Amino acid sequence: MTTFHIITIFPEAIEKYFDASLLKKARDKKIIKINLYNLRDFSIGKHKQVDDRPFAGGPGMVLKIEPIFKAVKKIKSKIRKKDSKIRTILLSLGGKVFNQKRAGALSKYDHIILICGHYEGIDERVSKYIADEEISLGNFVLSGGEIPALAIVESISRLLPNFMGNIESLENKRAKRMGEKLISVPSYTRPEIFYPNSKNKKAAWKVPKVLLSGHHKKIDEWRKKNIKIIEINKKN
Repeated sequence: MTTFHIITIFPEAIEKYFDASLLKKARDKKIIKINLYNLRDFSIGKHKQVDDRPFAGGPGMVLKIEPIFKAVKKIKSKIRKKDSKIRTILLSLGGKVFNQKRAGALSKYDHIILICGHYEGIDERVSKYIADEEISLGNFVLSGGEIPALAIVESISRLLPNFMGNIESLENKRAKRMGEKLISVPSYTRPEIFYPNSKNKKAAWKVPKVLLSGHHKKIDEWRKKNIKIIEINKKN
């Protein structure tokens, strides 16, 4: 079982996502475990402050090192390090862009600690002394690390044994890994004819006839011609 430990100031914003669909089934089957930690529970002082103004001035507020240090320390204190592989990740814009190859490598860990950044940034000492690595979803700005955390957890979970089970998507059944590329084929389902405008029957979006023919050889030929190659580890 892989356990994800997510440190955030908004646990309620992401909690429901993990209680739905395949992630919920994976939790029920004990394939994965999700532990959410409210950073404010580790703050110092009665006001539960987790951020402060940056030294030397600058815009916005910066997450403090003390509560993050205390949160990570508590998490690690409950893990039997001798029997576990642990990875601590800081989610930040300055991190390396996440890809499928990295997801595969992280799927080998028993415990993954995800530190969700917020506001204008995080005290640099978190990156320097606490996190093992920094990860970003891409070259765009978000208000916090909660969405990247959701994406990373799901991406890693899909690679764990028995996660997909018997309900694996058709695309994944057809797909084949080729180095750093993924092969996929366009899929269609009912209705055979869809009318985007019910009053105009001439405007019809149809399923390719060959897929309805039952002629396996022709269907295979059509699929080979319509293969999509996705470079999942494409560098920016």
